[in-house]
Amino acid sequence: MSRTLVELLQDGLPAEAILTDPDVTSSYAHDMASFCAAGDPAVVVLPRTVEQVQHVMRTATELRVPVVPQGARTGLSGAANASDGCIVLSLVKMDRILEISPVDRIAVVEPGVVNAALSRAVGEHGLYYPPDPSSWETCTIGGNIGTASGGLCCVKYGVTAEYVLGLDVVLADGRLMSTGRRTAKGVAGYDLTRLFVGSEGSLGIVVRAVLALKPQPPQQLVLAAEFPSAEAACDAVCKIMEGGHVPSLLELMDRTTVKAVNALAQMGLPETTEALLLAAFDTPDPAADLAAVGALCEAAGATQVVPAEDAAESELLLQARRLSLTALEAVKGSTMIDDVCVPRSRLAEMLVGVERIGEKYGLTVGVCAHAGDGNTHPTVCFDATDPDEGRRARESFDEIMALGLELGGTITGEHGVGVLKKEWLAREIGPVGVEMQQAVKAAFDPHSLLNPGKLF
Repeated sequence: MSRTLVELLQDGLPAEAILTDPDVTSSYAHDMASFCAAGDPAVVVLPRTVEQVQHVMRTATELRVPVVPQGARTGLSGAANASDGCIVLSLVKMDRILEISPVDRIAVVEPGVVNAALSRAVGEHGLYYPPDPSSWETCTIGGNIGTASGGLCCVKYGVTAEYVLGLDVVLADGRLMSTGRRTAKGVAGYDLTRLFVGSEGSLGIVVRAVLALKPQPPQQLVLAAEFPSAEAACDAVCKIMEGGHVPSLLELMDRTTVKAVNALAQMGLPETTEALLLAAFDTPDPAADLAAVGALCEAAGATQVVPAEDAAESELLLQARRLSLTALEAVKGSTMIDDVCVPRSRLAEMLVGVERIGEKYGLTVGVCAHAGDGNTHPTVCFDATDPDEGRRARESFDEIMALGLELGGTITGEHGVGVLKKEWLAREIGPVGVEMQQAVKAAFDPHSLLNPGKLF
């Protein structure tokens, strides 16, 4: 008699690493995205070693069972959602920082390491790991790699992809492959490392990563500038970047977002503003840089420019920005968070267009944005118990993505495609692009077992 999936998994996993209780496994069914279908996993496994991950994949290949890799499930595209009868492969127990090298300026980590934990650990060595998603206190490095995530500091330091030097990856059939390097330079062969970054677990299971680090910069100072319109704030952004300034952060909150943050946390942000721009510098003389940027903001029409006097004031302003998405969710109870990135020169058109779409559908749509790199997060607030409002939320979400493409942008700057944006990926890259991406998928995963139903 053939053995069951669970019996075969037990051959290479301890009992506590295998979860089969439906009440427990159902809690692993989905990430934080709305409107994304999720199935019922057959089993959840929580390996602690590379060998255990290999055993899971060999078993899955033998039985042709789909595998959905997961981290902390803080994603916003449904990329970590389970499919019916799948193995959910949760990597949160593989959470060791294996090495920190101040000389080579690298860290070697397992995928379950929490972003903030890594940042604090390398900080003790005078080093800095820049990518800082808003969920950095809970999201994992493996998930960051899977979705090529960004953060508040991307305008100066770039996104996750720019810090992944090498990977150890368990392939669909259980083989272990190493990509990339731990050296400062290296161009041997195809860049398979970059191929895995942003692949959303569809090509292999990342079990170890070599990450580049930077020297710890000086403490940054933040400036807040109020504007009478979103267009004026976006004009300031263009002037700042055109002027050759290199802020460590350049963030925008529209009036809806400002009001939502005040309602949630009573932070005293100026609700009379139409757009609030936050700029920061971590240079040796941040006050001088802020003064120069403040002058540009005033020239663009800012009604008030307030530089923080110290690190504590700066952190308070940054906390307001980090609360944006949580505050907008509290407006109606549910949100659809878009992730459209446009050229900086088209940022004003994007914000004006989003406001028009919100009015068209009779919905509250707040926008917070990584303005320095054109990455906007229009957030549709809606009542999930109202079917008509849910329909309008989805339609407005799609219209916002269409607007982003019309402006020469992309449907996702950092959240990924997952389930939520599958049809939009096809529109963005075209039929030939889809064909070639599917060919890559088939080369790594010929039986389509890894995170099926995602991306395309």
